[in-house]
Amino acid sequence: MTEMLDPVTRRHVERLTEGLVDEFSGSFSRETINRYISGSVDLLGGSNVTDFVPVLSFRFARERLRALAQAEGAIAKEQLEVLFVCVQNAGRSQMAAALVTLRSGGAVHVRSAGSDPADVVNPDVTTVMGELGIDLSEAFPKPLTDEVVRAADVVITMGCGDACPIYPGKRYEDWVVADPAEAGSLDEVRAIREDIDQRVQTLLDALGAPVVG
Repeated sequence: MTEMLDPVTRRHVERLTEGLVDEFSGSFSRETINRYISGSVDLLGGSNVTDFVPVLSFRFARERLRALAQAEGAIAKEQLEVLFVCVQNAGRSQMAAALVTLRSGGAVHVRSAGSDPADVVNPDVTTVMGELGIDLSEAFPKPLTDEVVRAADVVITMGCGDACPIYPGKRYEDWVVADPAEAGSLDEVRAIREDIDQRVQTLLDALGAPVVG
């Protein structure tokens, strides 16, 4: 991977790698961390590695490693974990994840993923979420991986069929929600946002989590 990068980006990648080695010391070896980093680059960027893909890949690898550590009991889960899965991870699941963080006041940890992720988050979704003060400028679509499912307490699917593996002891729900990618106007995307927002608040209440605002 690093040989394909310019020198400045390569040094940044090396610093990020050392940060992950320090963070997960005692849980995972350097070899495991390097494998997750390389795998995350492949999942996000394939062979078309660009300057931004490595940085996003490290964010993705860190989340995967943390989920794996939680699933294997190497680190304790301090919060309830909710996972949202849709097809592209560019609209519905991004909205739902951000709304859980907003409505729970950060009391619930949330992840999102896609069975066939897009390249970028839907700009109309970014716009309507910004109307609630939610900044999705750094959000990016991520593929569904096994460890994030294993780490979740609650898994919510939205239009991705049977792409999500089933593990015992978890709460599964399937939400039938319109896809912002098929909306014809911002008002339709806002209506989808409101639908998801109501579902999120109902879910939080059912889980005994705080509901803010």
